Amino acid sequence: MATATASRLAVLAPRQLPSAAGRRRHAPGPGFAPPRPRALSAAPRGRVLCLAAPAPAAASAGQDRLQKVPISNIRNFCIIAHIDHGKSTLADKLLELTGTVQKREMKEQFLDNMDLERERGITIKLQAARMRYVMNNEPYCLNLIDTPGHVDFSYEVSRSLAACEGALLVVDASQGVEAQTLANVYLALENNLEIIPVLNKIDLPGADPDRVAQEIEEIIGLDCSDAIRCSAKEGIGITEILDALVTKIPPPKDTSKDPLRALIFDSYYDPYRGVIVYFRVIDGTIKKGDRICFMANGKEYVADEIGVLSPNQMQVDELYAGEVGYLSASIRSVADARVGDTITHYSKKADHALPGYSEATPMVFCGLFPIDADQFEELREALEKLQLNDAALKFEPESSSAMGFGFRCGFLGLLHMEIVQERLEREYNLNLIITAPSVVYRVNCADGETVECSNPSLLPEPGKRRSIEEPYVKIEMLTPKDYIGPIMELSQDRRGEFKEMNFITESRAKVTYELPLAEMVGDFFDQLKSRSKGYASMEYSLVGYRESPLVKLDIQINGDPVEALSTIVHRDKAYSVGRALTQKLKELIPRQMFRVPIQACIGTKVIASEALSAIRKDVLSKCYGGDITRKKKLLKKQAEGKKRMKAIGRVDVPQEAFMAVLKLEKEVL
Repeated sequence: MATATASRLAVLAPRQLPSAAGRRRHAPGPGFAPPRPRALSAAPRGRVLCLAAPAPAAASAGQDRLQKVPISNIRNFCIIAHIDHGKSTLADKLLELTGTVQKREMKEQFLDNMDLERERGITIKLQAARMRYVMNNEPYCLNLIDTPGHVDFSYEVSRSLAACEGALLVVDASQGVEAQTLANVYLALENNLEIIPVLNKIDLPGADPDRVAQEIEEIIGLDCSDAIRCSAKEGIGITEILDALVTKIPPPKDTSKDPLRALIFDSYYDPYRGVIVYFRVIDGTIKKGDRICFMANGKEYVADEIGVLSPNQMQVDELYAGEVGYLSASIRSVADARVGDTITHYSKKADHALPGYSEATPMVFCGLFPIDADQFEELREALEKLQLNDAALKFEPESSSAMGFGFRCGFLGLLHMEIVQERLEREYNLNLIITAPSVVYRVNCADGETVECSNPSLLPEPGKRRSIEEPYVKIEMLTPKDYIGPIMELSQDRRGEFKEMNFITESRAKVTYELPLAEMVGDFFDQLKSRSKGYASMEYSLVGYRESPLVKLDIQINGDPVEALSTIVHRDKAYSVGRALTQKLKELIPRQMFRVPIQACIGTKVIASEALSAIRKDVLSKCYGGDITRKKKLLKKQAEGKKRMKAIGRVDVPQEAFMAVLKLEKEVL
């Protein structure tokens, strides 16, 4: 047993020496002599019971990850799970145990290289890593793609699955099956992947792996008789996972003789090297220096550099069918290398492109405006570069009388919107105003035309529209039975329609509602967590559009409508929203020399009103006595001046007021 375990760890990663800026490590030449082995092995020692690798093997491990293996020995897999079920910790342990990353270089969430990911403790971007694992003296190449767990980043998960043949389904042994667990499993089944169930966190006091295994069998239908029980944090069961990856996941098909077809599953912009493309070779072979072509737009480039991600970029001369790698070709235009495109050879083009990915449909829209108008072009460039890295982001130019020029952006959810805003501000040094999130409405006009509208200012006039339809989502909430009442109450308050409730176990239920997306865009998720003390989880999907009694709520200041503050609301909520907005504006707008009415209107009907009283001079101060008619004359003269001033006066709404009201809209809508 000890010999077999030692053989698994016979190949380990080299010590990564810090290199000078801009210098890369290249494969050693034929005359390269490995350094003399030390007395102590450099093998990583977790808490897994295993023997250290022999010293000569550890010393020669420097380029073993780059050595080619037969296609039958390649395994491409990803890790899928609900948020916070231990995906990143498991990925860390796999990297450490296979020697891909030395223990002294390890840090928590090793693949999560964004500051935001570390701060929030979540995975936002998919990450790829190539590992080498030896089983029964046979070397295997394991290509791991770590995926996000939040519902807003399900598009990242779908792209990862298309580049794999198998998936590790990680379920927290104390929490059990959650909403996003189900969603990710269904995505994996659609892609015909081999799914290996893994019960993580078995070291926790509240862990109940037997109950969770039964849950998986009952809810998902996966056979859990041989489910792997592990603790990624403690290093328990990691070797069994590696063995299962080799024995259960099928290798990719051997199509290396066919014309080159490689699927782009991710990309990013490097200011020095241009667009760097991450791809999976489906058919054929690609070599350094090859002239390549992107099939979607026909653009040609020369592959200056190709390599693998292990997890840092390591150059190689050739990649063939089944392998995952990166490519640099001095691509300066971010539009030339889109996610989902197919790479082929220029001289020997493939007959047809790969299916790619289904287009991401934005759920939530908002306006992004630079506080400094001079940053508009910088914002455009930043969005283009970010879209390269985040294919689910959509944007188009927009102008506002209050906030100038900006962009109308579409996101997959509120967290996605928050992350994009923070990345723009941190990575591109932009100062932004973000408007209240809204959804896309369908307006049926009187002339039979249907118009899609995500901006209240673009809504047709009341006389021209026949009805307004809003998007509805099917929302599935998994909760302990103690919190069913509060969750149903929350859903009813948000205009939800009850569909069904199933008890998946004795203590947990799945509650299904259909409710307007606009009601979920606000603080629904926060309220769900609050009312269930953090135990409930949710998953939602768009089910279509339905007609609703929606109205456009306009804000008028001194009789002039302010388009930037207009919103589309349900008729029943119009009064409360209008009242809240007018009261907030009264606090924020500075007083003028004349009376300023602030009104919330539906069409021409005023439903809520506040007024700023005028700054008045005491014209009666000099009247220390005398007849009342003298005082009336002075007051009348002052009133006429105020009236004339109001007729020609203009109220400037300060930027702080807009930002405060937009924040308020997010709370009350």
